[in-house]
Amino acid sequence: MQIFGLDIGGSGIKGAPVDLDRGDLAQERFKVLTPHPATPDGVADGVKQVVEHYGWTGPVGLTFPGVVTDGSTIRTAANVDRSWIDTDARALFSERLGGLPVTVVNDADAAGVAEMHFGAGRDRRGTVILLTFGTGIGSALFIDGALVPNTELGHLELHGHDAEKRASSKAKEDEDLSWEHWAHRVQKYLAHVEMLFSPELFIVGGGVSRKSHKFLHYIEGIKAEIVPAQLQNNAGIVGAAMRAAEKDG
Repeated sequence: MQIFGLDIGGSGIKGAPVDLDRGDLAQERFKVLTPHPATPDGVADGVKQVVEHYGWTGPVGLTFPGVVTDGSTIRTAANVDRSWIDTDARALFSERLGGLPVTVVNDADAAGVAEMHFGAGRDRRGTVILLTFGTGIGSALFIDGALVPNTELGHLELHGHDAEKRASSKAKEDEDLSWEHWAHRVQKYLAHVEMLFSPELFIVGGGVSRKSHKFLHYIEGIKAEIVPAQLQNNAGIVGAAMRAAEKDG
């Protein structure tokens, strides 16, 4: 079974048809740059461009980098334009895609769902937290495999700042930090999250997950197991498609 998955990020909008039996992309993904400012109309145009690249005419699952309530309404917009707040994203995207059925889910929640089903969290019980390090820091919290949606742990305060302003991969790039220096910031962030939630497992996702060998060994003093996401930066696309399949079914 194939469903289209699409991941909206602060820097790029990427998607592909997903093979839900394998939990992997059925075709090579296609990406366009996220417009700046990332307004609803601008992002919707990018989404349309990605979907039309494949001539897709079925259900579409989309991720959004912020809190999504009722599978539709946007409540936060930290890394996109603030005009997103209170937007009915499902109606906007469906209209722009010519009436295709659309499902919208928080980006980290989508990545977490995919990792728990097909990847590093498969068959893991207890408390598991996936963290995506990219333009910001997204989070997905699972208790015995069940998702607690819209946790937004990237906005925890760390040394007087939003954690993502200090420990996202964008912060590493903007401040030209070495892997070791950045890993020490990530370590402080993980220690704070661990103090609050005592997880058995941290899954490190986002684009930086494919470079885990460059920084994970610098992180010390965390009691929880720390592993890279197995689906890497495709997890959001796969998870979005999974959620769309649930709604379509």
